[in-house]
Amino acid sequence: MIILSIDTSCDDTCIAILEIKKKKIKVLSNIVSSQVDIHKKYGGVYPSLAKREHEKNLVPVLKQTLQKAHNKKKFKKPDLIAVTIGPGLDPCLWVGLNFAKSLSLVWNIPLIPVNHIEGHILANFLLKTSLNFQKLLPAICLIVSGGHTQLILIKKIGNYKIIGETRDDAAGECFDKTARILGLAYPGGPSIAQEAEQFSISDSQISIKLPRPMIYSKDYDFSFSGLKTAVLYDYKKRSKKIRTSQKYISAMAKEIQQTIIDVLIKKTIKATKDYKIKNIMLGGGVIANKELQRQFKEKIKKEIPNSLLLIPDSNLCTDNAAMIGIAGYLNKNKASKDAQKIKVNSNLRI
Repeated sequence: MIILSIDTSCDDTCIAILEIKKKKIKVLSNIVSSQVDIHKKYGGVYPSLAKREHEKNLVPVLKQTLQKAHNKKKFKKPDLIAVTIGPGLDPCLWVGLNFAKSLSLVWNIPLIPVNHIEGHILANFLLKTSLNFQKLLPAICLIVSGGHTQLILIKKIGNYKIIGETRDDAAGECFDKTARILGLAYPGGPSIAQEAEQFSISDSQISIKLPRPMIYSKDYDFSFSGLKTAVLYDYKKRSKKIRTSQKYISAMAKEIQQTIIDVLIKKTIKATKDYKIKNIMLGGGVIANKELQRQFKEKIKKEIPNSLLLIPDSNLCTDNAAMIGIAGYLNKNKASKDAQKIKVNSNLRI
């Protein structure tokens, strides 16, 4: 079976082609056209601008995806099309869905609507060559991105329960906002990670201690808006000479990153212990942070050594269409030839 998948949930134009044969998965192509450089000057994603770029990029990305896939496997047309219908930015989602509807009509093949968050969860299974996933379940999955921070209990494929989520800003959004305070480039996560790497022991002369919001709460929820405020207050109380210095920026970046890491790990391990579950999965763009991955592995080895930690490759943490393809395959019972009835839902829940 050949599946073509499309994701335009935010500012990346993503198309992939997967081959699934005898319960084996093979990613034939997975192309992502990023708009980061376009949105940098605004410090965030402009939906109308992102929509325009998707309209411009979809056909060239499709051609590139098909060409790369055909180099590995000759086929006339896909058997199915999977497309993200939410959550995401409404104008962007509609561009991808309408493009998918057109392809479905021209090729006369079914269309499968996919939840973007489920795609991030199932990206973990792209590490496996076999479709025998049930042995990895139940699991706790932490999804961390620009728009979402959620802890999800996975009983089986298609059976998900959100047990905790952010009450305000997502972790990725917090990275973006605090980076803007420090004058760092968008997206904030990679910029803060890069500055944190520059931190040296001499920078510890500048004392910074940020609050760890809700780290000891009895639930599994998160809150990051107060962290942004704490960064702003600390920044404003410093003299211009100090707050614009490399030492201050590196020290603050390290503390911001560590604060978010501490909260994410604490809550995830708490949920894993409370639900008596052995397997942990991670997903979403923020999970590409190498320091977060390192500390997750270290903490799990120390506190719950019999647990299995699954982390997608970095290019599968950020938005991509391969994850939408595997989600589409595992939801192929939802395939519809009457594609015109499918609509987007920018606030779609898992």
